[in-house]
Amino acid sequence: MNGVRQAALFVRTNLWIVPLAALLAWALFRFLDPAPPRHLVMVTGTENGGYHQFGLELRDRLAEQGLTLEVLSTSGSMDNLQRLTEGGAEVQLGLIQSGTTRLLDSSQLAGLESLGAIYHEPLWLFQRRGTGISRLTDLFEHRVSVGAEGGGTWAVVSSLISQLGEHAGEQALATGQWQQLAAGASLKALQAGELDAAFFVLPVHNSTISRLLVDPEMELVSLEQTAALAARLSFLERLELPQGLLDLQRDIPPQSSELLSPVATLVINEHFHPALASLVLSSAADVLRDGSLLDAPGQFPSATPAELPLSAEASYYHERGVPLLQRYLPFWIASIVDRYVVLLIPFIAIMLPLVKSMGPLYAWRMRARVYRWYAHLRRVDRLIHSGGIGQVLDEEIESLLRLEDELTLVDVPLSYAHELYTLHLHVRYMINRLQQMRQPAGSDSAVPSTTDKVLE
Repeated sequence: MNGVRQAALFVRTNLWIVPLAALLAWALFRFLDPAPPRHLVMVTGTENGGYHQFGLELRDRLAEQGLTLEVLSTSGSMDNLQRLTEGGAEVQLGLIQSGTTRLLDSSQLAGLESLGAIYHEPLWLFQRRGTGISRLTDLFEHRVSVGAEGGGTWAVVSSLISQLGEHAGEQALATGQWQQLAAGASLKALQAGELDAAFFVLPVHNSTISRLLVDPEMELVSLEQTAALAARLSFLERLELPQGLLDLQRDIPPQSSELLSPVATLVINEHFHPALASLVLSSAADVLRDGSLLDAPGQFPSATPAELPLSAEASYYHERGVPLLQRYLPFWIASIVDRYVVLLIPFIAIMLPLVKSMGPLYAWRMRARVYRWYAHLRRVDRLIHSGGIGQVLDEEIESLLRLEDELTLVDVPLSYAHELYTLHLHVRYMINRLQQMRQPAGSDSAVPSTTDKVLE
């Protein structure tokens, strides 16, 4: 029974830690990252384009994981960049072609990060048969479509031409020798003989590329110096197109060719929850598992090539794969556990010294129940020393007698009973001392009491 009372006393003494722990937990919850949302908005491209098709397939994979992906069709990479940078929190994820970020100022790209490349988008250069283009410098002698202004093709071509000189190509554009046409207009002009060559940045199975490859009047240019150009422009990769890769029966292409290729890149803004990076990337890997004619199975998603910095979570994924907990638990459960582990570490770090202080604080509180009465004894002792006790002698004796009665009601654990009973002796000593001072000198009561002898 006494043990229960002591335990209850210990709990009452340390109840202060309960509201403090609650306040600390609230503060940590308040500043902890919110849980990942279950809805994302992604901008892709035109509804019949490869970007949009990839977005739809990614949507299906993410739906299996409990994440709703809203896929919005757009006019292309530049439109996507604009929505990611200026669209507020309405859009969090998008696809862009590498190279297009060079058309924007660095200030416009602040807050954008990459999750990685997802597939190649080759730069195709077709010429009318017999034109004789093999190097970039040959373009200055011919009528060429270099891609619509502000489009993905122009972004790549302008970067290539800039390697020939700061103002290279300006005169050809000014005179109209080079025209900035979209893919459809370029195809028509090239087939009509109004152009000698045209650039396209399109997937390998695009209908425009298929038509040009089978057109006997057209030939695919295998540019020279592709290795040097890829080394100078980090967002490009060098691709080899083997003979017959696209059509073995008709032997298309009729000889091996070298291409330069930007990559389609997953880009996020500051409104994208970082915990979703591994889920999006693992779902993208599932979509791209089988590869394509130009991309080996398992090659994408890839950390390179990249113009924008990789997010920390994407970098971890590309180096080590999905986080450990997500390998054994469903994503949403792993996310909750991960967040609460992060919360638990600072909570323990702060609470541990506070819990350790409970024992010393309890000891101090128990001793304080006894020691606070000594202030009364010290005050009486000073009155005796100063000679002022005679005026209040009776009052002080009565006060000490009441104190002695009150001490019988003081509840302390047995381990602190020694201090309590020592106080009893000291109070009785002071009462006897004052009672002796009240009686005439020479009376029998002036003989020291048993208590006095004990204390001596």
